[in-house]
Amino acid sequence: MPVLPSSRCSLFLISVVLALLGLFLIFFPYWVFQGSLQDEESLIEAIKKVDVVICALNSTQILDQKLLIQAIKKAGSINRFIPSEFGLDPDKVQISGMDYNFYSRKAEIRRLVEAEGIPYTYVSCNFYMSCLLPSLVQPELKAPPRDKIKIYGDGNIKGVFVKECDVAAFTINTMDDPLTLNKVLYLRPPGNVYSMNELADIWETKIKKKLQKTYVSEEELLCIIRETPYPDNMLFVFIYSVFIKGDQTYFDIESSGGLEGTQLYPHVKYTTISEYLDTLV
Repeated sequence: MPVLPSSRCSLFLISVVLALLGLFLIFFPYWVFQGSLQDEESLIEAIKKVDVVICALNSTQILDQKLLIQAIKKAGSINRFIPSEFGLDPDKVQISGMDYNFYSRKAEIRRLVEAEGIPYTYVSCNFYMSCLLPSLVQPELKAPPRDKIKIYGDGNIKGVFVKECDVAAFTINTMDDPLTLNKVLYLRPPGNVYSMNELADIWETKIKKKLQKTYVSEEELLCIIRETPYPDNMLFVFIYSVFIKGDQTYFDIESSGGLEGTQLYPHVKYTTISEYLDTLV
């Protein structure tokens, strides 16, 4: 695990680069120090050189952050920890028992961070654009449909998609911002929050063709989830969570105590869904 100090005048340091899906590396010039989750001593020594830890472990390694949290606690030098979430808020999802502990593991890490008194920022970016959007939420396809499209539920519940490098840009802005200390940063960028009906309309306009729409009811989707083996059914679980239960948008960010990234950092430029879909036409 790399630990990277920056040359910023505040001597602000980052330990884990946001290598989200391997597409994003660094913003500033860095020197590299090495630490390993399998070697607590080397990890502690690396952490002592930094002020901020940003973790980007994949979903299968989420609980490995317990080792990192122990090292952060022992190092005693960290001003901010941003754990590996980068998806839906695990405290807000409404699919308990359906997700094979995908979100409960992330919630477990949150509770441990809070119990240890480690200063944190949680980043809930919702969907990456690389997840489901390339097929217009058609798990069986690898590209957007040209003739037929399945709409899950009534098609009116909105989901959120953010490009990976944009998630990284917003995350970097949080790391020394006192406003985000011990807060959840949500990303709902204007132009990136759409229902399935709206996504279909946008795509029809771009390809200048009407799609044949088939609506898949909640009951039908639940049947698909039950009949599809794990882990192949997880994309359908995510669709159920977002476009049936509304887990990305059913709650008000401000009243829940969170902050919205584009409001907090209006200077950050990001790719809209329309711009992304232009690359697929």
